[in-house]
Amino acid sequence: MNTTQSIIIGIVEGITEFLPISSTAHMRITENLLGISNEDNFSKVFTVAIQLGAILSVVVLYWKKFFQFKNINFYFKLIIAVIPALIFGKLFSDKIDAILEKPIIIAGIMIVGGIIFLFIESLFKTHTIDSEEKISFLNSFKIGLFQCLAILFPGLSRSAATIIGGMSLKLTRAAAAEFSFFLAVPTMLAATVYKLYKYQSENGGFTSHEIQQLAIGNFVAFVVALLAIKFFIQFLQKHGFKIWGYYRIVVGFLLLALIYSGYIQS
Repeated sequence: MNTTQSIIIGIVEGITEFLPISSTAHMRITENLLGISNEDNFSKVFTVAIQLGAILSVVVLYWKKFFQFKNINFYFKLIIAVIPALIFGKLFSDKIDAILEKPIIIAGIMIVGGIIFLFIESLFKTHTIDSEEKISFLNSFKIGLFQCLAILFPGLSRSAATIIGGMSLKLTRAAAAEFSFFLAVPTMLAATVYKLYKYQSENGGFTSHEIQQLAIGNFVAFVVALLAIKFFIQFLQKHGFKIWGYYRIVVGFLLLALIYSGYIQS
């Protein structure tokens, strides 16, 4: 992986991590179009590790929330919500890696998720919870269970799963999206640490070139994600989710077209 490829993938990650369109699907498509092999172990670690840069943007944008230590319940809610993901991630790690190597499955999940988004507004019309403070510990755990759907079905989108989960529990669009952002921090931090540790153990460490590419990818993802989060919240409040449903369907069929035309290996 060279610097140009690291920058491009970092941009894709920063844009898509917090949008309900699956950063995993977009990075896999990008890797294939850039000629990066699915068998490249470092690229697999890279696409997970640069999510750390993206989630740091959440800490920066919502620093008052993350460093308001008097509100101890906020931290307990995140701990409760992240526990299911830690368990499912550990149990199904090998299965997830196998699915990630099959773009045709990701394409199908993209399309199905898009169809769900076309109807989400009509499915969940009642919204009585408009802030994190009003989210109960039980609802935090339930949202964490929804997040597991994204772990089991890469391409669904972690943010999409948690936002759908939040809205099904009567959270407003903005409250569901913000809690999804908050939950991304412990979830992706754990995933990044695990992947880095596993690669370190199996490959005897990172080369100086690999460390450089990780640093570049994380920095780019961080800067781009700062802009993407602000855009998403504003757009979501005005336009809702339907457009993201159409987008997912289009990208899903585009991915299928690329697979069947031979540009991307199935």
